[in-house]
Amino acid sequence: MNTRRALFAASLALLASLSIAQDFPTKPVKIIVPFTAGSATDILARTVGQKLGEMWGQTVTVENRPGAGGTIGANAVAKSAPDGTTLMVHSSGHAVNAFIYPTLPYDTQKDFVAVVPLGGQPNVLVVAPGSGYKTVADLLADAKKRPGAISFASAGIGSATHFNAEKFKLAAGIDVLHVPYKGTPEAMTDTLTGRVQYFFAPISAAMSQVREGKLVALAVSSAKRSSLLPDVPTVAESGLPGFDYNLWVGVFAPAGTPADVLDKIGRSVNRVLGEADVKARMAALGAEAMTMTPAEFDKFVRAEMDDAAKVVKAAGIKAQ
Repeated sequence: MNTRRALFAASLALLASLSIAQDFPTKPVKIIVPFTAGSATDILARTVGQKLGEMWGQTVTVENRPGAGGTIGANAVAKSAPDGTTLMVHSSGHAVNAFIYPTLPYDTQKDFVAVVPLGGQPNVLVVAPGSGYKTVADLLADAKKRPGAISFASAGIGSATHFNAEKFKLAAGIDVLHVPYKGTPEAMTDTLTGRVQYFFAPISAAMSQVREGKLVALAVSSAKRSSLLPDVPTVAESGLPGFDYNLWVGVFAPAGTPADVLDKIGRSVNRVLGEADVKARMAALGAEAMTMTPAEFDKFVRAEMDDAAKVVKAAGIKAQ
């Protein structure tokens, strides 16, 4: 009798869980982006968020909470109710922050669950037209000639743009100064005005400035050239063999969010990414979809964290 009751109770719990997932969401959903509007992360979040709202028949809003390399927005999500109505769209910088900020108000692995990736794209190494740099070799020659005098921008300590630049610094063996900003737009502005010498900008955010001649693209960070900038070489082609870095963006939820809800979010996002107009939008941004299940994405993020730990230690990256 006890066994039957246990099985009956388990069946009721399963049915209730399935009902919650089927009905989700029953109220507006908020997506927190821990970077400024106009950043690569923000652009992808808004592209997918709009479609999710249409699919679910619910309001899906994107809220920007920038600062401290994305940790301010991440903390807000970590402290949110684990019901799927507060999500975070973060970049690969999320995997780095745990090793840079020793006193984070959250645990990157324990307080979040990786739901689904949105896509990956290269960063592009950009400089101001008046910098005099025509190639990566020009930039490196100047940096080696004047140790400590050359500066680079980032979208914040621990951001993907920062991590990319630190990998570049290690690979090239140069002594350069890091200048962190609140987000990508601010970093690009100071790069094009010459206040800083270079920036590894997300290609989606930098394309308009490059096309208008306000910024000069020296190289892309990925192992292969970008279809958006086919004439621009890779960093590896520019004298640093084997260099490869891609900025990925994904959806995260507070730990404890029901598995069935996470599954529905993941399936919905992958369905959105498969729509023709979204594919076209992603291609125009230089981004490629990364179709994964929550389990696969979680495994991917953990591997990224392992890599981040090694680079942060080698580069001596610390919160300022």
